[in-house]
Amino acid sequence: MNFRSAFSHARRPQPPISRRDFLWRSGGGLGGIALAGMLAQEGALGATSGASPGVVKVLHHPPKATRVVQMFMGGAASHLDLWDYKPDLEKYHGQASDFGEPVEAFQNGLGPWMKSPFKFSPHGACGKMISDAVTPLGDCVDDMVFVHNLIGKTGVHSQATFLQATGFQDPGFPGMGAWVNYALGSMNDNLPTFVVLPDHRGFASNGPKNWSSAFLPASNQGTTIFPQRDNPIEDLLPRSDFVTPASDRAGLELLGRLNRGHQLQRSEDTRLEARIRSYELAARMQLSAPEALDLTGEPAHILKMYGLDRAGQECPETINVPEEIEYFGRKCLIARRLLERGVRFVQIWSGNDNSFPRRNWDSHEDIERDHKPLALGMATGAAALIKDLKQRGLLNETIILWTTEFGRMPSTQGSKGRDHNPYVFTNWLAGGGVRGGISYGPSDQWGYKPLDRNNPTQVYDIHATILHLLGIDHTRLTVRHNGIDRRLTDVHGHVIKGILA
Repeated sequence: MNFRSAFSHARRPQPPISRRDFLWRSGGGLGGIALAGMLAQEGALGATSGASPGVVKVLHHPPKATRVVQMFMGGAASHLDLWDYKPDLEKYHGQASDFGEPVEAFQNGLGPWMKSPFKFSPHGACGKMISDAVTPLGDCVDDMVFVHNLIGKTGVHSQATFLQATGFQDPGFPGMGAWVNYALGSMNDNLPTFVVLPDHRGFASNGPKNWSSAFLPASNQGTTIFPQRDNPIEDLLPRSDFVTPASDRAGLELLGRLNRGHQLQRSEDTRLEARIRSYELAARMQLSAPEALDLTGEPAHILKMYGLDRAGQECPETINVPEEIEYFGRKCLIARRLLERGVRFVQIWSGNDNSFPRRNWDSHEDIERDHKPLALGMATGAAALIKDLKQRGLLNETIILWTTEFGRMPSTQGSKGRDHNPYVFTNWLAGGGVRGGISYGPSDQWGYKPLDRNNPTQVYDIHATILHLLGIDHTRLTVRHNGIDRRLTDVHGHVIKGILA
């Protein structure tokens, strides 16, 4: 059918319609697209449904988990001021730093040794030392494993963020959530498989490139949701005054016919297929997404646990604790609701790129000023999520991964800040298949490099371990691209067996 005949057909008076025809035309046209997807699942049409199976039809081994939450601290959170306690920094605070080797600093952060402005104390049965900036997580340390010997490759934010998010420090590679989506597919028909909850003030370094599908099918990319905005999901519903239900219905009916005709001639191009799937999914999301994002039905004690018992209060313009608790806690609660509804991978971001005054973790000027609000906000939401998943029986099938692009130096920048440290930093994990209450791979006495420099942990090992817990051998999940069999872990990576339950 050409454009002219399709257009004339759309305008032709229609005979009385059946219930199926009514569904096709209802919901601004999107109801029909949803019907097409559901019929396709049942074999009644040759279309592809909104929920797609993954390429791994049979898991490589029994999985320990089915879902992932990745928390990413944009700007580089300081391991030394949150989880990696160093008594020697307290003992030698203010003395000239001596690393015993030449040090390449990112800026001018090689001043005296600097103790943390936060007090450390033991928590849990394991006695894990954490700072009072993350006190809410003290109740959860027996469910967490801390990896303290992670190393990066660069102190440049954009490249280091790419490395942790995609496994490569250059653009053009899929995010970890896209790989998981590609491998395992969807567990629901009504919501995206991979959801991204960015910082409410803007994206971190690289923005959407961190969760793109790159050379994987376009349908595997992350779907961004801004739960604190009036319009959390862009383009889900028409908002222009000139769009009427009739015009929206006619336009989408025409678009559906043209897309299918176009696709038949270009079956090898995944972009159109991804767009059609997004329309089908959008129809279902018009009902399911608002319900998933609606917190009004949550009981008061749950809202309080996530720090949302005083939501909407006025906050100062400078970075502050109540604002960070509210916004990060809201994303964590929505993450729990998405996981319950079958979303497989949720990525939560804290911190936006190069903001002044600071609204990220890049604390060159003042660790206490910037890290305390961000850390308490993150710790409140993360602790609530761990406890909430645990009480609902979901923690044992959900992996929570906390990461950042690199750490910060044990020496002083200025009088209160810390420079970049890609030579060692911390990740922690909790949930499905990990061994809680332990610290793995210590850093040296200063928190400058791994104690065992010959056996550090790299992002490839973290990614290999996540895939392993999902039932996937990371060396077998490959895609041929430009003559190379690409994988999330490049040509590296070992499962970190010491942190497995």
